[in-house]
Amino acid sequence: MEKPANTNRNISENIKNRWSPRAFDGKPIEEGKLLSILEAGRWAASAFNEQPWRFVVGKKGDEKYEKILASLIEWNRQWAGEAPVLILNLAKRTFTRNGKPNTTALYDLGQAVAGMAIEAVNQELITHQMSGFDMEKAETLLAVSDDFQAVSVMAVGTAGNIKNLSEDMQQMETSTRERKTIEELLF
Repeated sequence: MEKPANTNRNISENIKNRWSPRAFDGKPIEEGKLLSILEAGRWAASAFNEQPWRFVVGKKGDEKYEKILASLIEWNRQWAGEAPVLILNLAKRTFTRNGKPNTTALYDLGQAVAGMAIEAVNQELITHQMSGFDMEKAETLLAVSDDFQAVSVMAVGTAGNIKNLSEDMQQMETSTRERKTIEELLF
C-alpha cells in the first residue's frame, strides 16, 4: 500500500513516500538493502563529527531480535513481530574527545535514523519508528553500556496485508496523512 504525502511544495519523492505502516509481510530483506540503510545513517551530520549513534540490528529468528521485540510495549508487539528486522537506536551520552555531556546526541541520532528511513524508501522497503518500548529493559537485555541511551526502535521490511492487523490498526493504516501547516510550525 502506498500512501504518498499530499505536499504543498515540490519535495523529494522518497520523502513524500516515507510513512510508517504497521503491516509487514515478514519476508527477509536482502542484506545489501539493509546495509544501504545503515550506510545512510552512517553519513548523517553530527556535532563535532561525533557520530554518537549506534544500532543493534536484530533479524527475525536471532537473539537480538527477540530481545528488542520483548522490550516493545504490547501494542507494538502485536504488529512489529512480523517485521523481518528490528533496530534499536542508541545515542552516546558523552563526547568521546573530552567526556563532556553531548547535549545534541539525540538530535544527531534523529538525523541518522531519518536518513535511514528515507533510504529504506529508496530501497523499496518500509519502516516504522517506535518510542513505545521499555528503554531500560532493552538496555538490560542487550547489555548496553551506561554511556549509551536506548532512544527508539525501527521496524524494517516489506509491506504486508493490512487485513492481518487489528481493526483499529487497519483504520490507522488507511486514514489520511496529516501534518501541521508550515505557518503553524514557524514562530
